[in-house]
Amino acid sequence: MGAFVIACANHKGGVGKSTTVANLAAAWAAEGRGVLAVDFDPQGSLGISMGVDVERLQRTVYDVMVGEGSVELRSSIVATRVPGFDLAPSNLDLAAAEVELLSEVGHERFLSDMLNSVRDQYDYILIDCPPSLGLLSINALVAADLVIVPMQAEYLAMRGIKQLLKAVGKVQKRINPRLRIRVLVTMVSSTLHCKEVIEEIREVRAHDVFDTVIKRSIKFADASVIGQPIVVGSAGSDLARSYVDLMKEVEQCQHALAVAV
Repeated sequence: MGAFVIACANHKGGVGKSTTVANLAAAWAAEGRGVLAVDFDPQGSLGISMGVDVERLQRTVYDVMVGEGSVELRSSIVATRVPGFDLAPSNLDLAAAEVELLSEVGHERFLSDMLNSVRDQYDYILIDCPPSLGLLSINALVAADLVIVPMQAEYLAMRGIKQLLKAVGKVQKRINPRLRIRVLVTMVSSTLHCKEVIEEIREVRAHDVFDTVIKRSIKFADASVIGQPIVVGSAGSDLARSYVDLMKEVEQCQHALAVAV
């Protein structure tokens, strides 16, 4: 069966998608698991946060997407500073893929087909999605076993994910019935508003919300500067432990899906 594939998606930017992918990948790598992170966002935020100069790369995910099978995904993969954590990077070139591939037959399955070539080489594959519900995000949902939706602990953010949940439902019904969804509440502070938002989203989504929440912290900015995930650069901190707890919850989801199959 190969790697368990996780998409991290939200059409709103700045909610912690890249941070979630980087820290989950680093946490699994620390456990000795083989991990591939696919930067599927033309902004290249994941690669940049890992210290990769995304503008000087010879090959990126874009080249694989438009190569019509002539360019293999493994040729774009680079090692990160975290042992066991590989990255398939992107840059602004990827923005053109949505236009170039839209008229292609089966355009929603390009990423899934790409991942098939490396799926047996990794335990986990994580996909960092762009802040949109376009072709790239749909490709990620089609390829994934689980979609994690980072959601800022604000009332308007909670209302805003309805469109994404609708898109996930359509993908489940029409293309990828195995896909499951979990909401991750991020940027949590000690305010009453945050507490009320968390209570409401857990009431509305019931079992679809992780118990783990990610608190707001200056450590996120520090991690971007040094090019290391928090679970590496601030190992042992409460924030790092939160991502380890999240990793364990994702593994529970993985086990539940395996049992269901």
